[in-house]
Amino acid sequence: MTSEQNTGRRYLPQLRWYICGLLFFASTVNYIDRQVLGLLKPVLAKDLNWTETDYGYIVAAFQLAYGLVMPFVGRMIDWLGMRIGYTLAVVVWSVAAMAHAFAGNAFQFGAARFALGIGESANFPAAIKTVAYWFPRRERALATGVFNSGTNVGALVAPLMVPYLALHYGWRSAFIVTGAIGFLWVALWMYFFREPDQHKLLDPKELELIRSDGEIELPQLPYREVLSHRATWAFMVGKFLTDPVWWFYLYWLPGFLNTVYKLDLSHLGLPLIIVYQAATVGSLAGGWLSSTMLNRGFTVNRARKTAMLVCALSVTAAIFVGNAGGSLWLAVGLVSIAVASHQGWSCNLYTLPSDALPRNAVASTVGLGGLCGSISGFLVAPAIGWWLDFSHKAYGPLFVVAGTMYLLALGIIHLLVPKLEPAK
Repeated sequence: MTSEQNTGRRYLPQLRWYICGLLFFASTVNYIDRQVLGLLKPVLAKDLNWTETDYGYIVAAFQLAYGLVMPFVGRMIDWLGMRIGYTLAVVVWSVAAMAHAFAGNAFQFGAARFALGIGESANFPAAIKTVAYWFPRRERALATGVFNSGTNVGALVAPLMVPYLALHYGWRSAFIVTGAIGFLWVALWMYFFREPDQHKLLDPKELELIRSDGEIELPQLPYREVLSHRATWAFMVGKFLTDPVWWFYLYWLPGFLNTVYKLDLSHLGLPLIIVYQAATVGSLAGGWLSSTMLNRGFTVNRARKTAMLVCALSVTAAIFVGNAGGSLWLAVGLVSIAVASHQGWSCNLYTLPSDALPRNAVASTVGLGGLCGSISGFLVAPAIGWWLDFSHKAYGPLFVVAGTMYLLALGIIHLLVPKLEPAK
């Protein structure tokens, strides 16, 4: 549906939300591709004789590449622009996702995961920068929540697709089919995306809304200046402490359900769908909460931190997962609250760079935060595998740690940035 001004040109109303829809689609594909391995872990571990430690190193290979490349990817997005840079990233990760189908041992899977990490590292820097260019500040948390919910939808779609493909056509088909979806996104992005000033379908009134914060475009900041802002360090700390918790849910939850509740590949779908559907709700609710407070006159500082505190308190539900005993659905319920709270936390944490830093530092800051989160994940993944082998798969202490990280992270963020406000 298009509108028409007196000039005779036709515009697409609310075009910025169509752009957000493309970001949502990319994030969905991103998480479908990375979730396939976790879903197939019980089958692959049996067929290829993996230990938990082997699996931990395979996961760590993804984290290593994801972290090492992300700061450079952020600069690449700043240099190439969102249209070309994002396209290259999705092509790389789609090819890498399909390459898993040709792996036959732990080392080859690790190599494929490393390549996947290189491509997928660009998703969030590119998406966050796109939001910063296409949305006024008061709508950014909601827009981030919308596109970030694609990660949950991807993790939701994967349990529907992967078991069917693996059971009917073999596990290799799951990697090929899911990896190929990325090329559909590439076609849509190249056809539809332009920056606001260049988009022929953007209504001038909507462009005025997008520019309503009066932000000035400045030359790209060198890293020494990006790192001189306390908000940069706050974002990096938040990612370092809480990203590994999400990786734990993403990569080890299917194994937890298989080990503790004896769910095989054909029965994992419903519990995982419930968990990741809850994550979708949490992502939208987290963005809605802070955006609503901003619209009611709250300061950015109060709105963001209040929303993050609510999420940090709610995520403590994970502490009690180890006490669920034989009740599958109690465990699923507690994990669902925890992952929903994580995603609400995450969408507000991701707005911190665009809230407190100039736009020409956003992608670089997100890249640095991704580096910190991935370094932490790279260190934590083998440790989880080693602990599960050592303790004979005692998951309870891991959930306790997962439930406490957010309050710690929020306390440090507040100490670093007592008052969150735009950088001068």
